[in-house]
Amino acid sequence: MKRLIAMNRWLGWLTLILLAVSLWLVFNAPIDYQQGNSVRILYIHVPSAKMALFVYLALTVFSIWYLWKKSETADILVEASAPVGAAFALVTLASGSIWGKPMWGTWWAWDARLTSMLVLLILYMGIIAIRNGIDDPVKGARATAVLAIFGAVDLPIIHFSVVWWRTLHQPPSFGKTASAGPAITGPLLPPLLWMSLTFFLLGAYLILLKARETQGRRTLEHLEAQRRTHV
Repeated sequence: MKRLIAMNRWLGWLTLILLAVSLWLVFNAPIDYQQGNSVRILYIHVPSAKMALFVYLALTVFSIWYLWKKSETADILVEASAPVGAAFALVTLASGSIWGKPMWGTWWAWDARLTSMLVLLILYMGIIAIRNGIDDPVKGARATAVLAIFGAVDLPIIHFSVVWWRTLHQPPSFGKTASAGPAITGPLLPPLLWMSLTFFLLGAYLILLKARETQGRRTLEHLEAQRRTHV
């Protein structure tokens, strides 16, 4: 953990550089012939959606690690990942609504992809609430880990929702499907790839930043408990 936290400053600078490059590519990319300038919203929406899923997947792995090994490092990473993942999920829903208004004519639709992503945000908020609502740190860690593992069933539903059901949401942005044909290609693709890489590094940076804060807070709480014991 200490080694990862020590690397976080360099990760932050790398993320900042990639963000500048990605934004330059986004604002210099051509407009879409159907979506116009609204297509630029997808350069935020798609990477944030991918990161909301990836962070929850990582959170699930950390939860299994904690329950298996009772590792404090794993528990710190669980606590640090939840607010970061919730932020990405919130950005996904907000940017999707902004894009959906001119494209679909509505801010929200109870589409399978949208609804399952909303469930993911609720799961993130539930994990945060349970963590903050249980005074016993061991019980809180166990409860959040169990909820995270059970909640992981939502991940394949989100990913395959546009394939399994006839939905209003567009097909996957990467790759192609038999029914929908190719996804984003041509000059619109490089900015999306660069922004996706930037968001991946941003997510890692924010998780480690939160982990450092969490570790420091727990150390102070432990020292304060020791001080009270010896008073």
